[in-house]
Amino acid sequence: MLRSSTLTQSVTVTCVRHSHRQWHQSIPVNYRFCDAARNGLSSNSAIFKWKRKSNCKRNSCGMGTFTTRALAQPLSNADELIDSVETFIFDCDGVIWKGDKLIGGVPETLDMLRSKGKRLVFVTNNSTKSRKQYGKKFESLGLNVSEEEIFASSFAAAAYLKSIDFPKDKKVYVIGEDGILKELELAGYQYLGGPEDGGKKIELKPGFLMEHDEDVGAVVVGFDRYFNYYKIQYGTLCIRENPGCLFIATNRDAVTHLTDAQEWAGGGSMVGALSGSTQREPLVVGKPSTFMMDYLANEFGISKSQICMVGDRLDTDILFGQNGGCKTLLVLSGVTTLPMLQSPNNAIQPDFYTNKISDFLSLKAAAV
Repeated sequence: MLRSSTLTQSVTVTCVRHSHRQWHQSIPVNYRFCDAARNGLSSNSAIFKWKRKSNCKRNSCGMGTFTTRALAQPLSNADELIDSVETFIFDCDGVIWKGDKLIGGVPETLDMLRSKGKRLVFVTNNSTKSRKQYGKKFESLGLNVSEEEIFASSFAAAAYLKSIDFPKDKKVYVIGEDGILKELELAGYQYLGGPEDGGKKIELKPGFLMEHDEDVGAVVVGFDRYFNYYKIQYGTLCIRENPGCLFIATNRDAVTHLTDAQEWAGGGSMVGALSGSTQREPLVVGKPSTFMMDYLANEFGISKSQICMVGDRLDTDILFGQNGGCKTLLVLSGVTTLPMLQSPNNAIQPDFYTNKISDFLSLKAAAV
């Protein structure tokens, strides 16, 4: 059985309670933070802000004790990792492709894992496409991936609304693209906004009052290339003035790969605008929130200890896997570089790291 060489040490820092009830309630119960950084600790102390509430134990002096991970180990024996799990969850951007370009060796790697009887699941925070649309993208890249194996944050938003029995007579205002609209429609929810509002403008005149639909019970914010001031104001009015209106984010990714030439501002920039105007934090349904991991485990009957999460981002993919109790493998083919991983300011350490997933084909036991 594979064992990561993870040692633990206890570090004591102040764990501050949040007084803002709305902020605290907006985060899923199993993913609330002991956010030291927001409460005056130094930037070096901010490494603890990702720890789950269950990892923060308060002693009689009001201090919290955190368990931190040892440095990640380079993957030297791929067969041992493969044999130790039943399911591989792959991020997409930076792992399978970059922009519209397939990363080398991916088809052969996926075929090898399937031949060994491994379940493959693909999870992306990109909400611009629905599961069906992502299926077509996989097909266009020459990959045989079924719709049931794909979980995008657009689907997660609709699945979350279903999980809380969101009333069908309420509407959803969407700041995002077609993927969210299609998933909401499939789930049977009424929606407005989306790309249709991309061309709308506000003409500020003396005494102008912007109207909004009082039946909107949730605002869903995802990556939106048609983001504008109209959407900010409309979403803000719904969240602030409609009683009980939910503020849901598909993800808070800082950057995304629209092309393989450079990084582009991610969905987190749109979410940040609404968070700033409403003074509320969103409920995040994409990585690193545990909602999608719990959904996957229930959907497939997967034991989380038998899952390996493979991703290129520390604060979404790797944290997603760690929050779910999975093994984690960082690939350096996307956002995270080796210096970023090994920086003393980085507290998110995967079990293993390697250059790209095709290393599964070459890193054999003989290499140890």
